[in-house]
Amino acid sequence: MAVYDDVHGWNTLPFLGAGEFYLEYGDFDVSLTVPAGFMVTATGALANPTAIRTAQERARLARAFTDPGQVVSVITRSEAIANATRPVPGTRTWRFTASGVRDFAWAAGSGLRWDASTWDGILVQTFYHPDATPWEDANAMVKFTLRHFSGALGRYPWPQVSAVEGLVEGMEYPMVIFCPSLQKREDQYWVLMHELGHQWFPMQVGSDERRYPWMDEGFNTFADYDAAEAFFKGTAYGDTVRRELLGAYAATAIPGSEQPMITKPDEVRQLYWTAYQKPALMLSILRDAVVGREEFDRAFREYVRRWKNKHPQPADFFRTMSNATGRDLDWFWRNWIYTTARLDQAVDSVRATSDTTFIYLSNRAQMVLPVTLDLRYADNTTETRTLPVEMWDLGSRFTYRLTSAKRLASATIYPRRVYPDIARDNNSWKR
Repeated sequence: MAVYDDVHGWNTLPFLGAGEFYLEYGDFDVSLTVPAGFMVTATGALANPTAIRTAQERARLARAFTDPGQVVSVITRSEAIANATRPVPGTRTWRFTASGVRDFAWAAGSGLRWDASTWDGILVQTFYHPDATPWEDANAMVKFTLRHFSGALGRYPWPQVSAVEGLVEGMEYPMVIFCPSLQKREDQYWVLMHELGHQWFPMQVGSDERRYPWMDEGFNTFADYDAAEAFFKGTAYGDTVRRELLGAYAATAIPGSEQPMITKPDEVRQLYWTAYQKPALMLSILRDAVVGREEFDRAFREYVRRWKNKHPQPADFFRTMSNATGRDLDWFWRNWIYTTARLDQAVDSVRATSDTTFIYLSNRAQMVLPVTLDLRYADNTTETRTLPVEMWDLGSRFTYRLTSAKRLASATIYPRRVYPDIARDNNSWKR
């Protein structure tokens, strides 16, 4: 069903591959008649479980609810290989109902393994071929991520979520995701996590993916990096996962190559950067360098809450974040979304008198951000000063006056290198 909104009227742009779907919310009552030996999962809740599921399946599923800490094999590997759990000939009709969803998808097949667990009363199901060994951990991965996203973005609102092994690289629908089997554990987790994240963007927050894929893929990718850091915490991968964004910026943010995030997806040359990575980096910078983690997280959850089952435009996101943080962020959105402004801030020089040190800073490119200044003194003591973005209101040069009798040994901006500065060789001064 096409969306009718108050901005474009009827949205009838055809699907051309680069931008995905813009859909209206509704209720579904779907009956699927399949061979009796097939297993089916779909968007929604199964409305006729007693008629469809065997007594053994119902008993094993019940264990998943009575013992939420374990993953239950509803159909084991040996049972799937033998394909003997459903020997009845003929057909059966599965009925699924779902309320307040924007799409419906289903999967059916025989000889599949079926694992189940629960979190907070929500059924977590995984369906995969007997020899897809990377999927043996998939249920635990999905369950962890469901819990993580529910805490970060707002509780998952539906009674179940199903992950199905498929041939596609990854595709999402309400309550159902399709992912391939990947040998590398990090890759397997990433695709499951990313498709599950779409249960918030756009399944709950129904943005216009056809025009603004960064409001879907980008917001989801931002949440993905947090989830990956949490899942792989304490490992080499978990400690370095976010560096990928800064590396992508250095490789992509060059004149003539990058396009503004607001560019129509059909015209984007580097879709993964423009719709996925750059918006994720943008939100990371907004949280960590501009408004602070606690304030940002609260505002981002408020955006999800306000626009659940609605169709926000970019301006709606901007207004919600400004309203929830109490900050004017127009300057930030303008730099990141509507231009290809780059960041190049520098420590030009330092001059000292008896009790005052003057640190001369400059903004050599178009993007502006606050400055984090790491100071090291001759006695090896250190301190960090944070200068607000308003320092650039009067121009591209700023003199920071440091009142201290101690002798300054070095001054460095962005000491932890979390900013996407394109020329790090001018970020520091040393005596």
